[in-house]
Amino acid sequence: MKKILIVDDELNMRLVLSAMLKKEGFDVSCAANGREALQILQSHKTAVVITDLKMPDVDGMELLTGISERYPEIPVIMITAHGTIATAVEALKKGAFDYITKPFDLDDLRNVVAKAIKTSDLKQSELLLPPAEIERIGMIGSSPRTMEIFDAIKRVAQTTTTVMITGETGTGKELVADAIHYNSPRKNNPLIKINCAAIAETLMESELFGYEKGAFTGAAVTKPGKFELAHKGTLFLDEVAEIPREMQVKLLRVIQEQEFERVGGLRTIKVDVRIVAATNQNLSRQVQAGNFREDLYYRLNVFPIDIPPLRERKEDLLPLVDYFLEKFNKKLGLSVGMDREVKEMLLRYEWPGNIRELENLIERMMLLAKNNLITSGEVPAEFKLSLDKLVATPFDDGKKRFKEYMRGHVENVERQMIIKCLEETGGNVTNAAKKMGLSRKGLQLKMIKYNLRKQSE
Repeated sequence: MKKILIVDDELNMRLVLSAMLKKEGFDVSCAANGREALQILQSHKTAVVITDLKMPDVDGMELLTGISERYPEIPVIMITAHGTIATAVEALKKGAFDYITKPFDLDDLRNVVAKAIKTSDLKQSELLLPPAEIERIGMIGSSPRTMEIFDAIKRVAQTTTTVMITGETGTGKELVADAIHYNSPRKNNPLIKINCAAIAETLMESELFGYEKGAFTGAAVTKPGKFELAHKGTLFLDEVAEIPREMQVKLLRVIQEQEFERVGGLRTIKVDVRIVAATNQNLSRQVQAGNFREDLYYRLNVFPIDIPPLRERKEDLLPLVDYFLEKFNKKLGLSVGMDREVKEMLLRYEWPGNIRELENLIERMMLLAKNNLITSGEVPAEFKLSLDKLVATPFDDGKKRFKEYMRGHVENVERQMIIKCLEETGGNVTNAAKKMGLSRKGLQLKMIKYNLRKQSE
């Protein structure tokens, strides 16, 4: 019998919750505040904690912090009134498992607790000790921003938490979804993907939930929907902002209750599906504009991962270039390289189309390359024109002079070249200096300037 700890300063609330959960077969204990709860956790093995946010002495947030530090394997469910949902979402970001709102619906409570119990039952090694190096599933980069994304994937992959991935088109949101699934305990089960922007509004319901034979004209056979196909696995909802508002109500119900009926069907189908959503839009603004339901937004935005555009992580560009060169050499049966001048041009560009634009450009230039080397002659005219316009544009509202702008880009290129030479020489400073046509002392000074000393040690 699983033990659940209820923490609330209101006696009536403790009694109501306790009665509901005991009826479901749980062993329930209660505490009037966070301090008392931590004392109970010291002496009693507990599967799940349900706590109010606002309490005297030690409140729900402080209790959450204490549990996260001392008992990270215990899921914490927050109790919130409708007016404090934003605070509950902040708690989710700090490690809470989920939240329930007053007044409680028995089915909602049952579903949230069942999911928390399932998380609690995961092997402790799976939940607390994720692999030191995650499987990146084609994700390339070592910039600080990219390493933050890898760390976020490592933190969330082993749980059942709903994830919201945001970022501009072409930044690699689908790759992040792949990495979350294939680093999770569900990796051997289905990963079902659906592009919500590519489905007609009239077909959205049947795509998500399926339909019964004869449900509408043309429904000659029964067809399962994406939720059904993703049972025990992960459902990736790409461009989730495009879901019609009337469908958002039904999607919210399925996420909360993990059950639905097919179009034209009467039988309720229960599923176990982990949701990963993605969008290139600002969903909070869509909520304010009335285009996206606030309650659905909070359910989807439990663990947000924001992917910065390529222009904000230029350190990743040259590794990406090398990756795509190798990829297309294998795919196209070529042996093409790229000269330094072209790499410098790529570093100066702002990449409005992000990684997807870089990939397409490299494939195009490789097909045009002569003598197995991409030179400035293979760079498309429109790309060069974009670079010329960039140089001619005032920088930072006139505050940044052209020379300062160019110096920043030149230094970035120089730093990347030093890193590459050090990698190629195994960190040998003398050999790297020879390779770059510098004296050993000159290279050492540049390494100090760019904070690269550790890479050669």
